[in-house]
Formats: sequence, structure tokens, C-alpha cells
Amino acid sequence: MTQAIEDRDIQLDRMQYVKNTGSSRLCYLGILLNVLYFVSIYKSDVGSWYYQILVGGSIVYNLLFMLMVFLASEGVKNYQTNYSTLLIALGAGQLARIFILPLQAHSAVVKVSGAEVAVMQDFQFIRVVIYLAASAACLIAAAVINLQKSRALAAHLAAKSAGQA
Repeated sequence: MTQAIEDRDIQLDRMQYVKNTGSSRLCYLGILLNVLYFVSIYKSDVGSWYYQILVGGSIVYNLLFMLMVFLASEGVKNYQTNYSTLLIALGAGQLARIFILPLQAHSAVVKVSGAEVAVMQDFQFIRVVIYLAASAACLIAAAVINLQKSRALAAHLAAKSAGQA
């Protein structure tokens, strides 16, 4: 029993000097999945459907998203809890994005050489939805792990400083 408590104390003491790489790596995976989404969404350029302001906004958002997640990944390495809020918001944003561009492209039909062609086929739609959902899951998991570890470390340090005072 006391051995398990001592092991936990040692593990919490180590957290002061070891980076939170688990959350950080999940952020990187979230970025990678977003890049796969980004490439996949524009894979089938049918007619001129993708030449609209919504797509331009999506491109700018993708760049800002990747920058914010990278910065958050650096923050969660140091157990900073405020970055968890950002990651949860970005994860929710990834889920909301499913209903914007991919859903519109999936339901859109354009005329090419007199024939109606779907802008996005079913397989491509399913793939981009999986990329966005998996990216969101990675970001939310990174946030939750960071919150748990940060709170445990803060409680341990508070108890340790109270015991020394």
C-alpha cells in the first residue's frame, strides 16, 4: 500500500521535470488528420464549385487552425490548463466543420459538359468526415489528459508545499 503511494509521489515529482508529451503528440496527430482532410476535400475539383468565398475562408481557417493547435501543443507540454480550453473549442470546431463545407459539397451537383456530376462522392465524404471527427477526438483527448495531469501535479505541489511549511 505505501509502496503504491510512494510510486505515485515519485511519478508526480517527475512530472515537474518531464514534458506532457502524450497531449502534445495527440495535438500533432490532430494537425496531421486536418492536413489529410485539407488535401482530401479538394481532391475532386468538379467544375468551378470550389471557386467560392466559403472555400477561401476554409483555407484561411485551416492555416489558423494548424497554427493554434501547434501553439497549444507547446503549451500543454508544460501542463498549462488554459490551452485545454482552446483545444476543446478547436475540437468542437472540427465537428462543426463537418456540417459546413463537406456537407454542402456532398449535396452539390454541377453541370459538366451537359451532364450533372456530384461535387463530392460518398466515399470521399465519409473519408473527410472521419478525418475531421478523428482530429476532433485527438484534440479533445489531448485537452482532457492535460487537465487531469495538470490538476494532479498542482494538487501534489500544493500538498508538498503545505507539508514543508
